[in-house]
Amino acid sequence: MINLKDAHQQFVGHLKGKSRASATILAYGKDIDQLVAFLNQADKQTSDQVQTEDLMSFMEKLSKEGYTAKSISRKTNSTKTFFKFLKTSSLIEVDPAAALEHPKFENKPPRILSKIEYRALRDAARGDLRIFAIIELLLQTGIRIGELASLRVEDLELASDATTVHVPAVEGAVERTIPLNRPAVEAVKKYLEVRPKTQNKALFVTKTGRPLLVRNIRTAIDRYFKLAGIKGAKVNDLRHTWVAHHLSSGTSLTLISKLAGHKRVSTTERYLQFIQGRSSESKVKLEEL
Repeated sequence: MINLKDAHQQFVGHLKGKSRASATILAYGKDIDQLVAFLNQADKQTSDQVQTEDLMSFMEKLSKEGYTAKSISRKTNSTKTFFKFLKTSSLIEVDPAAALEHPKFENKPPRILSKIEYRALRDAARGDLRIFAIIELLLQTGIRIGELASLRVEDLELASDATTVHVPAVEGAVERTIPLNRPAVEAVKKYLEVRPKTQNKALFVTKTGRPLLVRNIRTAIDRYFKLAGIKGAKVNDLRHTWVAHHLSSGTSLTLISKLAGHKRVSTTERYLQFIQGRSSESKVKLEEL
């Protein structure tokens, strides 16, 4: 038996100890904080007092408040993970979340930019060397925005014939080295010529030499989406676009999975249903989009 608020803190500490991504820890923490507040209002203060019916009531309350089935499913997953942790840690004898079911919902297909759209995006940002280099790296390597924000100047290899970018293992991501094609190399080199002089080793920095934060990058790219007339797209869709277009052009599934940093090939396989005319050729073709 343990107080639910204390259990919440131990759970967050457990996630941090497993080096989970900060965004994941934050999301789980907020979900369980919301759950604990609901349970406390229902006069449930300790872990042994919680029943499956209490958890079902919480999910029903979320539904009445307008939460989507997808959001409720995520909170269901957080709840299951929380009580599984308590059970594994011998803080409860019976897991009340084991019988909790996920609501059914339809997964929307990933937003994949067309050739016209991603060319329009590049054209819109061409006058901003820093953001153009950022967009080019995202489009030509498929790295995540958090990975891009963590890049250092020394992670680039631009002097040899085998130009690459080294993606460090940040927040649980897979460490890997990705080839850079000509457009990406040219965009980065032009940016480095105007990059502010600073002791900071971050690749992308502000005018005052401080690291460019994820939120700054996202805001800037969203602005260029609008300027390019691209609707319904987000920064992560550049990654979706990279995966889908390379699979469509015949690049091997295994290679794309490795370069994307997917921990399971099945994650990459999901894109196959959203592309058409995939070549049977497995030859490596990391070409310009």
